Amino acid sequence: MNRPTVASREEWLAARISLLAEEKAITHRMDELAAKRRALPMVAIDKEYVFEGPTGRTTLPELFDGRRQLIVYHMMWRWDLDAGCPSCAMLLDNVGHLAHLNAQDTTFAAVSRGPWETLDRYRERMGWTFPMYSSFDSDFNYDFHVTQDESRAPVEYNYRTKAELEARGHSYHGAGEQPGTSVFWRDDDGAVFHTYSSYGRGGDILIGTHQYLDLTPLGRQKHVGEALHHDSYGKVESHCH
Repeated sequence: MNRPTVASREEWLAARISLLAEEKAITHRMDELAAKRRALPMVAIDKEYVFEGPTGRTTLPELFDGRRQLIVYHMMWRWDLDAGCPSCAMLLDNVGHLAHLNAQDTTFAAVSRGPWETLDRYRERMGWTFPMYSSFDSDFNYDFHVTQDESRAPVEYNYRTKAELEARGHSYHGAGEQPGTSVFWRDDDGAVFHTYSSYGRGGDILIGTHQYLDLTPLGRQKHVGEALHHDSYGKVESHCH
């Protein structure tokens, strides 16, 4: 197990001040990226998507719950476990109190292809209280490239084609369920627009547990794909890629 070297307080302070300059540079760069993200153009959604939720069938505009902005986390459904992907579950465990998002005219919801009754039981098992919906009978996952099935849509993940994924040795992203995050805007007339999507490690910034662990000498210790359901630590459980 790696551990930091021992130094005098003066040596530590000099190293810490040097690192602080790098941290500030990254913070400023992240601010610049966030501004560019906000400035992205948006695309009108002209297809009707229907989801299944606690009150029955609902549409994409209804997922906004009356607010202007909607953040959707695409949770991978593990058909072999009849449950969500443990790594996705770890990310969703890190969703904070929704009052802070809601106060900024923003709704958060998780969407998965798991059939609603099974998905709802899984949500209860995890103790989650944020909105969750099933996209099982919808084109939603295929159109936003988080379910890969060439019979339904061309393979594309993280803005790369099947050939590009295979060339990079990422062919596992070219089949089945994948994680992602998508953001939508609803204007005053009720029209819905797609503003942003991220995939793969793009979701890393949403995992508060990792941000805390990055402050420690041991760091994250495990790859995100090695995460377990929070009720499975100490037990044997299958991992995602």
